[in-house]
Amino acid sequence: MNKRFAIKLIAACAIAAGSTAGFAQDVIKIANIVELSGGGASAGTNFKNGVELAVKEVNATGGILGKKIQTTTADTQSNPGVAKGLTQKAIDNDVFAIFGPVFSGSIMVSMAESRRAEVPNFTGGEAAAITEQGNPYVFRTSFTQATAMPKVALHQRPGQAQKYCHHLCEQRLRQRRSGRDQKALANSTTKVLSEISTEPGQVDFSASVLRAKQSNADGVFVYSNEEESARLLRELRKQGWSKPIIGETTLTGQKVIELAGEAANGAIAHVGLTVDAPVPAIRAFKAKFEKEYKYVSDHNGMKGYSGIYMLKAAIEKAGKLDLQSRGRGHEGLEGQRRQIPRCADVHRV
Repeated sequence: MNKRFAIKLIAACAIAAGSTAGFAQDVIKIANIVELSGGGASAGTNFKNGVELAVKEVNATGGILGKKIQTTTADTQSNPGVAKGLTQKAIDNDVFAIFGPVFSGSIMVSMAESRRAEVPNFTGGEAAAITEQGNPYVFRTSFTQATAMPKVALHQRPGQAQKYCHHLCEQRLRQRRSGRDQKALANSTTKVLSEISTEPGQVDFSASVLRAKQSNADGVFVYSNEEESARLLRELRKQGWSKPIIGETTLTGQKVIELAGEAANGAIAHVGLTVDAPVPAIRAFKAKFEKEYKYVSDHNGMKGYSGIYMLKAAIEKAGKLDLQSRGRGHEGLEGQRRQIPRCADVHRV
């Protein structure tokens, strides 16, 4: 863990411990506020399962400073407004920390509530803007697209200009996402030629693919959730698309491969976090997760799992749960902008 990041997380935990009454209890209460239905169901379920697996392990070894972790889970329905309301409800219930939502659009709405209450909030959301708003109580367990896009560009043919279409899941995030991607690609030969917005829960991608074909782009960049990515891959193949299909971790995730079948063949993605990484600790996580839940975790399970151990390390470093210190704000805002180092690669299905 980055040292400065760790210091800020410890400070946030100390502030939270000293600012609410709920921590005099015999348990450390945390809330999972995640997508269990709607377009984010796969991501949210994996994140939640990762959190609960880590909690089970921590509690089995004595908890944190002798206190067991107690979790509750609520479904955001992949809706930012619902996520915000659930966050406020969790705060009213005196939770020590909040885990989720996973979707960037939801955490960017709900984290205002956890910040106001000075409650540490862990997320797997990848939008760079999450940690660029000066919020010292939000902690990310993943890369951002600001990291992913330059790596995607590096994977393209050197010295040869590439023109890519750009697909987004949520139309209202298009402008924000586009600007950051364009900036990330500023020094590369890869350029975004056109943008094609899609809608949450979209079923028919025939018109979107037709527009991509008409754009004369050298490839297509796909950024969507699992079900929509699979539908888009099937439609691309149906319409005879033979150019590169590029994306981020989700595009080559196991769920997409299962849903898209043969249509997933050839898809390429930047993978910042994968259970297939040749790292002993990650391989151990993969085995434990599969034994517990009878399926292989995606990157979101790892995000939730690592978040619990980050919280544990910070509390134990602080040394107690009843600190009265209010050392907030002036310590700076750099720490929360740091992400946990991850294994990054480009993955082809």
